[in-house]
Amino acid sequence: MTMPPPPQQPTGPYGAHPGPYGGGPQPGPYGAQPGPYGGGAQPGFPQQYPGPGPYGGGPVPGPYGAPPPRRKRTGLVAGLVAGSLVLLGCLGYGVTMVLDGDDSPFPAATHKLVVPQLLVDGEYKLAQDMSDTEGKKILDTTHSPLVRTGGAAVAQYTAEKDGQVKVLVVSGLYGQIKKPDQQRRAMLDGAGTAKSAKVETPPKDVTPAGSDVTVECQVLTDTDSAVSFPMCAVGDENTTLSVGVVDALSAGQQGAAPDLAKAAELTLKVRNEMRTPIG
Repeated sequence: MTMPPPPQQPTGPYGAHPGPYGGGPQPGPYGAQPGPYGGGAQPGFPQQYPGPGPYGGGPVPGPYGAPPPRRKRTGLVAGLVAGSLVLLGCLGYGVTMVLDGDDSPFPAATHKLVVPQLLVDGEYKLAQDMSDTEGKKILDTTHSPLVRTGGAAVAQYTAEKDGQVKVLVVSGLYGQIKKPDQQRRAMLDGAGTAKSAKVETPPKDVTPAGSDVTVECQVLTDTDSAVSFPMCAVGDENTTLSVGVVDALSAGQQGAAPDLAKAAELTLKVRNEMRTPIG
């Protein structure tokens, strides 16, 4: 007696495959797919296309992309110093005129101010020498019977360490100076009356440890940018020099009082490196 053939298994929706309990493993729900360029079967996973970022490059991580880089404060500091600090330093010579009578002879001219490429043991690099422009304004506005001007030095220096930017502005004159203490105070007083300047701490004497040279320092605020900074001045019979310094601390933090003792020490270092014998 001839037996009838066994019944065939039904065909699944994605191709022939054995029943749920027999045969080899079932392929995935998408079946075996041929590769896009021929060849053997590829695994049945849906293709993923992680697109590049909106301006090229690798895939954008996360739903909103990579966070934008943090902005540096370099532009703020440099812009402030290039404008108001230089102006403040230069106006200090012409605003207050010393008219006290003095029949004593002028001191001999033995020293001058120079603008080196590096200052403060090489920490600060020269960014701009403005002796021919801003320096000329100092000479043109210095009208004191106690001063015979020989020249002026105005410059901007910058330093950067660990991503922090510091800017140093020096302005001064040299020649023959009677009563240098009065001229030193005239520089600070004049700076405090400049436009957009507000005196936060009035001028006071600061003598750095181990030094017999008196430095006068004050704290000014630029009202346009709300940035506070120390400004110090030092003078002798041949040179008068002011130093203003702005760093990321004064430019970015409210309520941080500038260290006048440190600013005075810095001023003396600048003076010692810029003050040079004549001849």
